[in-house]
Amino acid sequence: MAVDIVIYHNPECGTSRNTLAMIRNAGIEPHVVEYLKAPPARALLVDLIDRAGMTPRELLREKGTPYAELGLGDTSLTDDALVDAMMAHPILINRPLVVSPLGVKLCRPSEAVLDLLPSEQLGAFAKEDGEQVVDASGQRLA
Repeated sequence: MAVDIVIYHNPECGTSRNTLAMIRNAGIEPHVVEYLKAPPARALLVDLIDRAGMTPRELLREKGTPYAELGLGDTSLTDDALVDAMMAHPILINRPLVVSPLGVKLCRPSEAVLDLLPSEQLGAFAKEDGEQVVDASGQRLA
């Protein structure tokens, strides 16, 4: 099945790696955008945030970023200011963000990607930490 899936991916992130692996476990080879190397244009980032039903603040990543140094916890900052910060420092964009024909979602936890895949998992899947997410018949575990 030819399905257009895009993942905004950071290969250093376990959640992002698990999400990518689940997409591939459904027999889909996605377009992988390493957003730290090739950040989305501002208009695209704003569109992705909107399509995901999020606010820019909800997409901000705090851990391992200059979030605190930049004062981004200040609740008086506008959405435009937060998007400007993400454009200047792409590490502030939380990941993985996945785009599919079924929607756009920040896939944290990684198994949230299963809601965006139009095809079933082809077999069992366990996260890198050993947590079983999908059983041998391709069914999501509760």
